[in-house]
Amino acid sequence: MEQELAYSFHLGSDKNKSKLAKKVAKENVSGSTSLSNNAIQNAKDLSDVNKHNLRDYDNQRELIRTIYGTDDIVNDVKQVYLDEFEQARTEYNQKQTREDRKIEDYFKKVCESQNDIACEIIIELGDMDFWNNTL
Repeated sequence: MEQELAYSFHLGSDKNKSKLAKKVAKENVSGSTSLSNNAIQNAKDLSDVNKHNLRDYDNQRELIRTIYGTDDIVNDVKQVYLDEFEQARTEYNQKQTREDRKIEDYFKKVCESQNDIACEIIIELGDMDFWNNTL
């Protein structure tokens, strides 16, 4: 018998838990939905995502395998901010004549703004036996 591969794709948002999202998911071939969302807004939300994704709340971390990054999403995102924005931050600060306009930590500045700091994308793969046993 041919083994089917089941999948799930999620963009992080509480909007995906709404009644509308559930209705869309039932009508979608994949059985999932990703409504537009506000992503992850601050470092606390990012920390909560990390705890949830690693199953820290139910002590089932052994079920999760991280294939990219580390087990600390907060530090991973901070490192991405350094890698991607440090040169621009330094150049911006060099042009500033007032100290109060300089940016010391871009990650912290974005966390304190109204902007999203990250967007979670989760791709889960497993055979049908796996999904039937975990639902």
